[in-house]
Amino acid sequence: MKLDAIDLRILDAVQRDGRITKLALAERAGLSPTPCWMRLRKLEKAGIITGYHARIAPRRIAPVASVMMEVTLANHRQADFERFERTIAAIPEIVACWSVGGGVDYILKIVTADIDSYQRLVDGLLDRELGIDRYFTYIVTKTVKEETVVPVSSFAASGGGESAS
Repeated sequence: MKLDAIDLRILDAVQRDGRITKLALAERAGLSPTPCWMRLRKLEKAGIITGYHARIAPRRIAPVASVMMEVTLANHRQADFERFERTIAAIPEIVACWSVGGGVDYILKIVTADIDSYQRLVDGLLDRELGIDRYFTYIVTKTVKEETVVPVSSFAASGGGESAS
């Protein structure tokens, strides 16, 4: 799907405020409400907008441990990756998982009640014999920046399209 400047303004507005009104969205996009709403629906149907979410501050609810984990698998067959990914997708404490190139296979973001809970989670992964060869743990001591907004206006020059991220 080819995106124009209006589509990019719509995407920028809804990712910054998922509860924006139809009228306010239309004003930001530079359209009247009905055509703006039709474009929004088209972006949703095309899978460009995948959902609307509230960002929460977990540490305001309870103390939490945020951990980044690098994982390297022992074997690199398609079935090994699929088994690992299927297992990871089903664990709620693993809030993000990226398959990466380079010296490791995956980077995971894990949020648990404490480090002991994290270690029990890791022990459970190792007990499942998912083919984990090695893993490295990085405890997050401070969040410096964590954005959910992507700079869609910078995509205009590239012409849009699908990317690996």
